[in-house]
Amino acid sequence: MKPFTTHTGIVATLNRANVDTDAIIPKQFLKSIKRTGYGPNAFFDWRYTLDGNPNPDFELNQQRFKDRSILVARNNFGCGSSREHAVWALVQDGYQVIIAPGKDMGEKSLPAFADIFRINAAKNGLLVVELSEDQVDEIFGFVERHSGLKATIDLVQQQIVLQVDPPQVFEFEVEPAIKEQLLKGLDDIAQTLRYETDIARFEENHDPLGP
Repeated sequence: MKPFTTHTGIVATLNRANVDTDAIIPKQFLKSIKRTGYGPNAFFDWRYTLDGNPNPDFELNQQRFKDRSILVARNNFGCGSSREHAVWALVQDGYQVIIAPGKDMGEKSLPAFADIFRINAAKNGLLVVELSEDQVDEIFGFVERHSGLKATIDLVQQQIVLQVDPPQVFEFEVEPAIKEQLLKGLDDIAQTLRYETDIARFEENHDPLGP
């Protein structure tokens, strides 16, 4: 997995809440035993018309979002089933960062991202960033006013910098364990292999038939 330190790219907006994993990658594409080829099918039912052509009414098909790599959406992104294919599809479609807002509702709160989606994202090098609703509204406004708007996401400093005049900076928090995982580019196998010596020592000394 490639380490994530900073990324600069075009920002696209998807003004929808509760985007579930079936919307990100529909179930008919889960039959493959490979982990590749999902990118063109991301958001399939929204992205294409029934005859297979790009749907001009789908936000992300706008020409100004052609080379986007940063996606800003609404609450509860990645809800639904736990399929890791959703993250694979997003990454293979060119996204490196997903931004969404959390919402405090008193006793309850509406998350920015579903928990399992957040975990799957970290495993695959996809940075998910939670901001407030007001901050996400601001970003939506900047994207609307500035075609081809670029942003730099700095994981070390935990900042989003919109490339406007003057630059607009948004601070964010990332769990320390996930931050380290992304900065070092450690997937589950790589994290396990960090303890390869300890595992080998245990296997050498452990008697599975012992008392």
